[in-house]
Amino acid sequence: MFDGRDPIYLQIADRIRTEILNGSLREEEQVMSTTQYATTYRINPATAAKAFAQLVDEGVLYKRRGVGMFVSPEARDQLMAGRRERFFTDVLEPLVAEARVLGIPLTEVADRLRQLDAGSGPTAAPQVARTAAPEGAALEDGGVR
Repeated sequence: MFDGRDPIYLQIADRIRTEILNGSLREEEQVMSTTQYATTYRINPATAAKAFAQLVDEGVLYKRRGVGMFVSPEARDQLMAGRRERFFTDVLEPLVAEARVLGIPLTEVADRLRQLDAGSGPTAAPQVARTAAPEGAALEDGGVR
């Protein structure tokens, strides 16, 4: 359920964010109470409360006094915007930097992205092992073994 990479309260908060993003939890939907969460996942109620407090501070959840916690209106849009921005900074910017180091034109990167999006990219084809032929020797099968 929970691993040792991050504190449990952060893993709980991430799980709830993911449930909102994938539609398992909808805006204005009530979420489990901290006690229910603690009982279900066999964790300390204070740990669950810390995760919920973080999500309230972020504006992802809100409290209705005497009723419980609910997914905030616009929570999904807010989370989506944050994930999109992290995608560009954590994935796309390093990809562009690596392409430049390797001398790959960005037009080629864009072409590959389009191929992948269409389902016809290089990941669709199995990797073929290549063997080196002695210099000047031609392989009958085009060099692929």
